[in-house]
Amino acid sequence: MGRLDNKVAIVTGGAQGQGASIVRSYVAEGAQVLIADVAKDHGQALADELGDAAHFVHHDVSDAASWASVVDDVNTRFGPVNVLANNAGILRFGDIERQPAEEVELLWRINQMGVFLGMQAVTRTMRKNGGGSIINASSVEGLAGMPSCTAYAATKWAIRGMTKCAAMELGPKGIRVNSVHPGMIDTPMTRVHGGDAAMEFGASRVPLRRVGHPEDIAPVYVFLGSDESSYINGAEIAVDGGVTSTHAFGA
Repeated sequence: MGRLDNKVAIVTGGAQGQGASIVRSYVAEGAQVLIADVAKDHGQALADELGDAAHFVHHDVSDAASWASVVDDVNTRFGPVNVLANNAGILRFGDIERQPAEEVELLWRINQMGVFLGMQAVTRTMRKNGGGSIINASSVEGLAGMPSCTAYAATKWAIRGMTKCAAMELGPKGIRVNSVHPGMIDTPMTRVHGGDAAMEFGASRVPLRRVGHPEDIAPVYVFLGSDESSYINGAEIAVDGGVTSTHAFGA
């Protein structure tokens, strides 16, 4: 019996990297999954690979109307959504003196507003159908600081705070809300900022002396999406090889 049998999930940013690993793990454990992403080719290819248990939709997480369409789609296609993996996000580095306001706003709209709108969009369905689990992707930069990361970290600290407030508000409705805080994970999003050299630097700062991989993150999402975590609410779970045991990457 799969750990996610009878679960219906939305995974944002599910077409590649960390999100794709979450999608594959969810399907392997018995869930039906809506893959929501702006990357059409990768998302459709993943849905085709996984068969009837997965479906891809083009989705802009910063758009409330897009969220309403996604929730309607999954509710009609698979049944009432009861797991939301708010995984979509972007990474931009920038010095305080020089980072353009437009880039700061883009980070806020996708990372922070996207998570808020996702929680808002699924709450009614979850409440009416006995509850659910929302898993918000923060970061180790939502637990500690790093130079040239102020705008990005602001969104990840915000996600951490929103998660705790939502856990208190939605808990009485049977909806659990938790945050996951990955460290440096080897994905296309992180590799674009330095490639192999960045991965080597990251590994040198981690007590386990390696960077993470998407397969290191997905099991946490499976656990939090399953009934095994039924008494976990408002928690923040670092999956970082131990880097936040002492300091951030930039220390």
